[in-house]
Amino acid sequence: MLQLTLNDFSLEHFMEHYWQQKPVVIRQGFPHFKDLISPEDLAGLACEEEVESRRVFKTDDKWQAEVGPFESYGHLGKTGWSLIVQAVNHWSPEVAELVKPFAFIPKWRLDDVMISYSTPQGGVGPHIDLYDVFICQGSGRRNWRVGDKGEHRQFAAHAALLHVDPFEAIIDVELLPGDILYIPPGFPHDGVSLETSMSFSVGFRAKSACDMLSGLADYVIDKELGSTLLADPQRPIHQHQGQINAADFARIKAQLQSILDNDTLVADFAGSFLSKTKCVLDLQALDAPLEPAELLAALAEQPLVRTGGLRCFYLDATVAQGVCYVDGERYAFGPACHPAVLALCDEESLTPALLGAGLQSPAFVSALAQWVNGGYWYFLD
Repeated sequence: MLQLTLNDFSLEHFMEHYWQQKPVVIRQGFPHFKDLISPEDLAGLACEEEVESRRVFKTDDKWQAEVGPFESYGHLGKTGWSLIVQAVNHWSPEVAELVKPFAFIPKWRLDDVMISYSTPQGGVGPHIDLYDVFICQGSGRRNWRVGDKGEHRQFAAHAALLHVDPFEAIIDVELLPGDILYIPPGFPHDGVSLETSMSFSVGFRAKSACDMLSGLADYVIDKELGSTLLADPQRPIHQHQGQINAADFARIKAQLQSILDNDTLVADFAGSFLSKTKCVLDLQALDAPLEPAELLAALAEQPLVRTGGLRCFYLDATVAQGVCYVDGERYAFGPACHPAVLALCDEESLTPALLGAGLQSPAFVSALAQWVNGGYWYFLD
């Protein structure tokens, strides 16, 4: 099992002084780290339509980027190119293990585990990300330069590559296997492989207010909520037809605010919205679906394992009622299932002891069977 090792400061110190504030190198954060997937298996994933992948290289000193799936690489030569595959934790249980050491950050903030395979001099160019990333060096060596946050001009080096102007480095470091480089949003950085290498990037992304408001509007419309019209009985005679006066503005604002003040509505939206997966899950539906009784018998023999990348959450506002959100859907099982819901969302594997009284609830067991039959949870054997 992978375990994060902090030699120079505590986890509390990292969260207080570095998280979302400044980059830092964590030497030997994963001692004796070995690649969690082979280059051949990574290339195999990049052959699949469902898997998001890119190749980045230069032709006549101009940046190029291609979107997968890919079938061959020989024409690219032995230097100067990279293969990047997104959400590999969705497809490889071994890669999914890399998420566990970062459990000190809530999973609703997790984006995915991206893996980069690079030949010598390979990279994607200097750029700025809008998410927090822990770049874990696997095999090989890679040089990383990180600049300070500021007013950096960005430009399209290619239609699919947004680069940044040259910057002065505040970190210039060679990462060795097991080293980790943490970079918050907004800091320009550039990684160049010194030899054939693998990098495993654990990304954490926050939603913008624009994304959240757009999602909330869609949710309210889909659920046919918020349809009450603005009311203004006994309003005084208006003096200026073109004016939206202070009283009317207050009514408009109050109408919108009433949506945000509805904690249950916003909790249900947040749980549903944040539990939706961005990338495809590797769902292996059962050929012979299990009945609830069969599921309980199998669970007594071995634990259920959550498929990589599955997002399931609960909120303080509704969890006491046994409410949880799995892959964008809301489920309500009642107060007796409160502990089972906590286990469902907090634990990577489920046992009868963890699920407790939830296994006495027909609704919970039925939902669990539905999820297992659909491939959201699975038995190892």
